[in-house]
Formats: sequence, C-alpha cells, structure tokens
Amino acid sequence: MAEEPAPESGSGSGSFSSAVNGGKSIEECQDMIRRSLRTPMVKFLREHLEKAGCVVGENFIKAVHCDKQISGGYVRGEGIVVCSNHMSIQDEVNQVVIHELIHAYDDCRAANLDWANCAHHACSEIRAGHLSGDCHYKRELLRGFTKIRGHEQDCVQRRVMKSVIANPYCSEAAAKDAMEAVWDVCYNDTQPFDRAP
Repeated sequence: MAEEPAPESGSGSGSFSSAVNGGKSIEECQDMIRRSLRTPMVKFLREHLEKAGCVVGENFIKAVHCDKQISGGYVRGEGIVVCSNHMSIQDEVNQVVIHELIHAYDDCRAANLDWANCAHHACSEIRAGHLSGDCHYKRELLRGFTKIRGHEQDCVQRRVMKSVIANPYCSEAAAKDAMEAVWDVCYNDTQPFDRAP
C-alpha cells in the first residue's frame, strides 16, 4: 500500500494534522472528492488509467476515518482512500487524490510492481511527489520550508523517505539506498504526462 503522510507542519516533523480541529466528516470529504473528480488533472489521470486498461469505478476513491498520521493511500485491488479527519481544505483533498492516482497508474502500467520492494515503492513515490504538485514552491512555503534553489527535489526526497520508511519491508537505510538507486530514472519518467506539470 502506498500511503501519503498527513499534511506537514512548519517543523518538518510530519506529525501535524488538521485532526486537531477534527478535520472533515466522511460525508464532507466525500463531497470534496466529488469536486476533485471535476478538476482537469484528476480527469486527465483517470482517463489515462482507463486507457492503460484499469477501470476506475464509482467507489474507487472514498473518504475514510484514519487512525494513522496519513492523509490517504492507495491499495491494489481496492482503490484510493482519503483520510477525512486529516483534511481541512479542498486543495488538500485534490493533492491526495492526484498523488494516489499516480500510484494507481504506476500499479496499472507495471504488471510486476511489488509494493514490498523498496525500490519499486520509492520509484512510485518519486513520481507521485514530482508529478502531483505536492512539492510546488507555494506548498513548501506554507509548510515552513523556504529554500529557494533545489526545493522541489529536496521536498520530493523528504516525502519519499517518509513514505518508504513507513513500508514495513523497508528500513531507513534500505529506503535511502532504494531512493538513490532509482532517482534519475523515476524522476525523469513523467508518464502519462509529456513533461512534469
């Protein structure tokens, strides 16, 4: 399962979540998911999933209450979950949906993708972090990261490490080695986009 860490605080600790104010109810989050399905990027990714032969049904993306400090995740054969209790605004829901759709696309196009393999997991996280807009300058600034040059790659690396370390099959050392081994190939793989959005 590919999981997305909960929204980060300025400290970079990743332990912050909007659950302090309760986040959204499952019903409110489901409405936000419906709005997200109408955005151009989500429509584009869903269309390419279908073209790759993977059906994205009505219940493929659903809001749930999460106990873990994550904002969402993708599970092969089940779909995408968005953690309603860690969402506060529409933009967060859109980001989780886009990020997880990239994982779903990777899973669909690579017949042998193994989420227990640290390199496979790292590659999909690199792609999702780079292509989803998770690391746009504005988002990094709001998280309290103010580095001007190289912020996007630093952000992707930080978020890849956080996700891959959460994989029970990957130690911190294995996650770092895997990320470094696949970085160039996976960072430069922009499918289904012509170039990074």
